[in-house]
Amino acid sequence: MLYRSLLASACTLGVFGAATYKFAPPKIQAAALSSVVRKSSIVELTDMKIELLPALSDNYMYLLIDKDTKEAAIVDPVEPVKVVDAVKKHGVKLKTVMTTHHHWDHAGGNERMVKLVPGLTVYGGDDRVGALTNKVKHDNTFKVGSLNVKCLFTPCHTTGHICYFVTKENSTEPPAVFTGDTLFVAGCGKFFEGTAEQMYKALIETLGQLPSETRVFCGHEYTVNNLKFARHVEPDNEVIRKKLAWAKEKCLNGEPTIPSTLADEFSFNPFMRVREKSVQDHAKTSDPIDTMQSIRKEKDNFRVPKN
Repeated sequence: MLYRSLLASACTLGVFGAATYKFAPPKIQAAALSSVVRKSSIVELTDMKIELLPALSDNYMYLLIDKDTKEAAIVDPVEPVKVVDAVKKHGVKLKTVMTTHHHWDHAGGNERMVKLVPGLTVYGGDDRVGALTNKVKHDNTFKVGSLNVKCLFTPCHTTGHICYFVTKENSTEPPAVFTGDTLFVAGCGKFFEGTAEQMYKALIETLGQLPSETRVFCGHEYTVNNLKFARHVEPDNEVIRKKLAWAKEKCLNGEPTIPSTLADEFSFNPFMRVREKSVQDHAKTSDPIDTMQSIRKEKDNFRVPKN
């Protein structure tokens, strides 16, 4: 997102240790939270490989590799040198930049990226995206090797936000969607340039209509704090409590909580659950769009508890 919360990256405690952290005084815990040690991770499928590349304090860049052709794309390369190192490690040909939106922590590395790797095609849905070569709209498609990429227009966080849905013909494996700052694990982006109605359409009618097994790769590591808010909205939702305990352990080991799936999000993400009575009761309205507006406003001012 455009700016950081003080504890934006909860997944930073690899060297400190999960067990030590649990019994440490609050001041020591706070110090540990500031010592950023975030690990990269690889999701390996038959058709594609995706490396999660931590960037800045809590961002993720994603190196998408087509295993058939060894062609690659990078999503939101805010730290281009890290991207080049990963490309060399995998021995692939980087040809494409997929930009979700224009904010500096997503598109701010584009200009340097195209200088380091000349000839890149840079996709995005907004003229404010740096080094843009191909402006895309909803349902536009392109290829990364043999992988199919469909552009999904999801305005709200920004007016030109694009998510990228990646599939392979005749594949039996789950597809992937790169959601930038529209959909997070257990959360959604702030409505900087849009409305609750637009976010409802983006989450429920656009992303929510993809196959339920679709793996969600989002722009930031916000999962723990998002789940604490989800617990506040639905204190009796046991799925949220279990997911929060899991996410804390992952983060304390410096490991990503990403990807989730769309099915997962419908079970614990309050912004995907605005049609559920329990969430509507919390918002004191039976209208899902009003519920979206209410809980987003509440989360904007939510004081995240320590536990």
